[in-house]
Amino acid sequence: MSSLAIVLVLSAAVCHAAWNVLAHGVSRVGLPFLWWGAVVSTVLWAGAIPFTGGLGTDDVAGFLLGTGVSAVVHVVYMLVLQRGYATGRLSTVYTTARGTGPTISVVVAVILLGERPSAIALVGVAAILVGVIAVGLVDRGTGGGMHVSASSRRRIDPGVLWGLLTGVAIATYTIWDAHAVRTWELSPVAFMVGCTLIEIPMYSAALGRRHRELLSVLRRHWARLLAFGVLSPMSYILVLAAITMAPVALVAPMREISVILVALFGVFVLREGRPGWRIAAASVVVGGVVLLAV
Repeated sequence: MSSLAIVLVLSAAVCHAAWNVLAHGVSRVGLPFLWWGAVVSTVLWAGAIPFTGGLGTDDVAGFLLGTGVSAVVHVVYMLVLQRGYATGRLSTVYTTARGTGPTISVVVAVILLGERPSAIALVGVAAILVGVIAVGLVDRGTGGGMHVSASSRRRIDPGVLWGLLTGVAIATYTIWDAHAVRTWELSPVAFMVGCTLIEIPMYSAALGRRHRELLSVLRRHWARLLAFGVLSPMSYILVLAAITMAPVALVAPMREISVILVALFGVFVLREGRPGWRIAAASVVVGGVVLLAV
């Protein structure tokens, strides 16, 4: 990978970890926060379109198709992710999702997109996936309290299940978005704004009677919404830009360096258990990233 692509992906990882910490903190708010998140993201980033290449293409139909499909998958992703954060630990849900998504993305990129990463890069991919999944499975069967029954130890942590579903959504939008941006030569900023704009009516339809909560959510969480509106689109705009320079099979796993940041936040701020295991597994991710950069 080029140095610029690596910088873009690592910057995206920092932004991604930050907005997921924000999203975890308001996970029980749900749809009203997601609605405002789409609105704020659209408003904040729309002004950047003229300065970042416009739509990037004259094929308006291709732009609409690309953003329309992506918006639907991103809405599913956000809803499943929020559900996971509401029922499971931050690092469990996040890392399971971030491990599943790249695994599927790498396989599909090789099979369908014809990408052929080097042997060293594939070893790096494998290391990242092993580390990510290890962090996500640290809490498997431990439950959330001090006293855990034998039956609860045998059950899979629901956070892992929601993380797996989130990972499927991640792989779906990663492959589709890479295809759309490359095929129709779309500008990453315009593409992201198009997605968030289309998400607004979808969230509006899903809100139902909860639209009454919108003003109170804005008053309570306006600062979080501003941060989310900047960081969430930025994290993916940077990834889309990197995808135009490097294979999806390398970009998708490398962005999971964010797992380390989330794991450290879980250990030192949320006081999640087994800190040694979390940090050790996160270190494996770092090793994988180093191999990708070789």
